[in-house]
Amino acid sequence: MTPRNRVSEEKLRASGLRPTRQRVALADLLFAKGDRHVTVEELHGEAQEAGVPVSLATVYNTLHQFTHAGMIRVLAVEGAKTYFDTNTSDHHHFFIEGENHVVDMPADGISLNGLPTPPDGMEIAHIDVVVRLRPKKS
Repeated sequence: MTPRNRVSEEKLRASGLRPTRQRVALADLLFAKGDRHVTVEELHGEAQEAGVPVSLATVYNTLHQFTHAGMIRVLAVEGAKTYFDTNTSDHHHFFIEGENHVVDMPADGISLNGLPTPPDGMEIAHIDVVVRLRPKKS
């Protein structure tokens, strides 16, 4: 077992997930490159390139298990495409149209004021702001 496998295994156990071979392999791929935004298809492609035998459905299910366990968070940018963010801190995003690329917004990039009062018995859990970017028109 490599040191990276051990880190992924410990991260899975700490999140309450059993460290199966496939979960460890996908966690290794997902977290090895630091904070990033990936789609199911991108991670599946990385797994195929690395020789990890997993189906697209397994990657999809595993990413949703990681989300439920609080290891990553979901970022819905486009109707048909969901990104998974390895940075679970409160932050916002830029989405570069045409490139389908998500970038973390600088911490001082936005200020939120005047949020509505949630209904009785509810609290705001998280606010996602996505600012769409495109090249300037000449």
